[in-house]
Amino acid sequence: MRADKIKYFTERLQQEKKGLLKQLASLESTGLDKALGESIGELSVYDNHPADIGDELFERSKDFALRDNAHILLEDVESAFKKITDGTYGHCDLCGQYISLARLEAIPWANECIDCQRNEDDSNPAGRPIEEQLLTPPFKRTFLDNDPEGSVGFDGEDALQAVMRYGSSDTPQDLPGTHDYEELFPNSDEQRGVVDHTDVISDHYYRQTNKGKL
Repeated sequence: MRADKIKYFTERLQQEKKGLLKQLASLESTGLDKALGESIGELSVYDNHPADIGDELFERSKDFALRDNAHILLEDVESAFKKITDGTYGHCDLCGQYISLARLEAIPWANECIDCQRNEDDSNPAGRPIEEQLLTPPFKRTFLDNDPEGSVGFDGEDALQAVMRYGSSDTPQDLPGTHDYEELFPNSDEQRGVVDHTDVISDHYYRQTNKGKL
């Protein structure tokens, strides 16, 4: 690569590094090093306003993602500076061919040519969050209704149902296919305090035989 191009991209990288360091300083000043409750001035994040805490949690998660991305870009910029020193700047890390000037103009810290980058993206598509392995389907770890041993313990679904009796911030729009609150919280056939259907026979019989006397 010509000396004038090296000088040009060096200046571009220096500007990028300056911008990233400024961004990191700005993000760190928002209190990312503190606990969420402390950063928003609350004694606890378990309060009566889950929507408010949800907003705070979203903004905090976004700041963490921006900070992590800035660190990654900063590492790539530093790597580009090292390549300029070594005389390998502008060469693809995989195939060794020159990276087009158009690509370097768009991404001065690019490590791979467009073809190698495209092949790598196609062979390693972005996967789903690893948390979904535990969270999907809901109550996967504690759902006992399908237990082959016939477990009748108090599981995760039962715990949620018990808590939601006291209210929820969910609305019909949170569950696809629902149009009103009756569809969101349908009457369940599951009877509380009953393990087997035969457990209610005596009570049912008592009510029928004493009908009109109660």
